[in-house]
Amino acid sequence: MSTPPRWTDRQLALLAALGVRDWWPLPPTAPEAEPQPKPEPQSEAVAAPAEAVRPPPPPAPALPQAEPAPLALTLDAEGLNAAIRACRACGLCEGRRQAVPGVGALPAPWMVVGEAPGEQEDAQGEPFVGPAGQLLDAMLAAMGLDRRATEPAKQVYIANAVKCRPPRNRAPEADELAACRPYLWRQIELVNPRLVLVFGKVAAQTLLGTDEALGKLRGRVHRLPDGRPAVVTYHPAYLLRQPQDKLKAWEDLCLALDTAEALP
Repeated sequence: MSTPPRWTDRQLALLAALGVRDWWPLPPTAPEAEPQPKPEPQSEAVAAPAEAVRPPPPPAPALPQAEPAPLALTLDAEGLNAAIRACRACGLCEGRRQAVPGVGALPAPWMVVGEAPGEQEDAQGEPFVGPAGQLLDAMLAAMGLDRRATEPAKQVYIANAVKCRPPRNRAPEADELAACRPYLWRQIELVNPRLVLVFGKVAAQTLLGTDEALGKLRGRVHRLPDGRPAVVTYHPAYLLRQPQDKLKAWEDLCLALDTAEALP
């Protein structure tokens, strides 16, 4: 089968990274219906069956509360990472092995924001590890990016909206997102990316201040409050379980590359 002439080598590399290199364009179809909301795991770890899930215990009344906002807005990178690791601003600190600040260059032209650490991230202290992390690394490599790159043009910083693992990989709750939000915004300031890639519904809704479904948020360029462009797509852990949506993620990555190239 011949390659459609409108596809560039870069686009083909993205398809290969996603494992859909042999998927060619399909005939036009009717606009897709808005999918029913589905829980999107924040890591490659599989959540426990519904019958085994029990609500997490409420935080102990004596839990020290620390407001990160006044401090986070003034910290340098080293101080910010230390503050995240020591944070006790919400109940997630009680069940974590360690907080997961982020990884990559500071500053960097690209930034990836995911949802929350999973079991392996909690154990290793680095975001996006395990199968989902391997898929993310393949996607970034196809875009010419590398979380450990020393060449400036290839550098990317990777972080999550929530810095501690929620119990059983459930979605972060509103108070947990609020506690971590100052840390995330300070990370964005320090990274100073030209474009932010946002993976997953929770991260997208947190950064964009919306309750719109992921299907409505992807496919277009958004602006963060500071005017920085952002592109939303599916979380790699979701793509591992729903490979039929990999072609849509490919379209999102192509949009991100085209947007970055068009920036002054």
